Amino acid sequence: MSPELVERVHRGVLAESHAGAIAPERIEALARAEAPLLDESSLRTVVAAVSARTVGLGPLEPLLADASISEVMCNGGGQVWIERAGRLERLPLSLPAEEVHLLIERVLTPLGLRVDRTAPLVDARLADGSRVNAVIPPLAIDGPCLTIRRFGARAVTLEEVAPPDVVSFLRWAVAARFNVLVSGGTGAGKTTLLNALAACLPPEERIVTIEDAAELRLPGIHVVRLEARPANAEGAGEVRVRDLVRNALRMRPDRIVVGEVRGAEALDMVQAMNTGHEGSLSTCHANSPADALRRVETMVLSGAVGLPLSAIREHVAASIDLVVHVARRPSGERRVVEVAEVVPLGDEPGVRPLSVRRLADERSMVATPQRPARLEVLS
Repeated sequence: MSPELVERVHRGVLAESHAGAIAPERIEALARAEAPLLDESSLRTVVAAVSARTVGLGPLEPLLADASISEVMCNGGGQVWIERAGRLERLPLSLPAEEVHLLIERVLTPLGLRVDRTAPLVDARLADGSRVNAVIPPLAIDGPCLTIRRFGARAVTLEEVAPPDVVSFLRWAVAARFNVLVSGGTGAGKTTLLNALAACLPPEERIVTIEDAAELRLPGIHVVRLEARPANAEGAGEVRVRDLVRNALRMRPDRIVVGEVRGAEALDMVQAMNTGHEGSLSTCHANSPADALRRVETMVLSGAVGLPLSAIREHVAASIDLVVHVARRPSGERRVVEVAEVVPLGDEPGVRPLSVRRLADERSMVATPQRPARLEVLS
């Protein structure tokens, strides 16, 4: 099969249907017109290759069907990279700018979103839950960029990301209704760990999940899933995570799970944790548990105009009980690397790392799960 022939037939398809939907019979006719002497086997191969380009996400479909691939990245220069088992790999595949732009349009059009020079970046979600980010010129200097973070086909358990003592302690902490904040860098596995922690929630409790892009998969029987919505092409209709957190308080939740706090919604989340919704879970980007608290303080400040910093720090210290930090190791493995208790340190909240060797002893401090005021100081 000639790549040049596939390219010519594909251009003919695009000329006839900008939406990319065209019958296989018509693709076959176009291929026959381009190569009248093509044998049947080669003809079927060309038709299949062109169909793959015009249905779904075209040449990226095989990558999205591969369960071992966690991220697909199309760079502006046409390069295609993937992340597999935590490591980046460059593929022998190059996509022209026109094709990448077409793939972006296929994702956005059904969602009522757009990307153009006036709105050159956008976040979206595929039907399977995978997250999509697109950036086009003039922001993307070398051409349109498309990044797809795969929605994991298999739920990861706590045992896969933490040693046994830590697993036992975290299960107890969730049952004891600790407010837990998961921290880590980009791609460290925060959402994966949040999913694993949420799987420990009692199945009969009413859980409300709030996400910017829906990724959580909770096994409980009483789970309500809410997802933020960006503004439409006219700039109207936006529903922020903060709006959903406020609305969730009126939905009689036993616990609230916020996929990630990035801005002013941190104020509403902290207030929820401190007003009867104990046992809530969330994540944030940070390099360490101490940095996570500083980030939460900063985000709360952005939504609490006029509230003094001292009051915010007291509020944060009273609301968050544990910070669980996850990191990606050089091998690509994601692991829990630190569990820290949030404690008042003078006029501001601080963190006190918990010894992994003594986490099992901490778990046995109470015979039945209940939320203690604070953990004992660990030596």
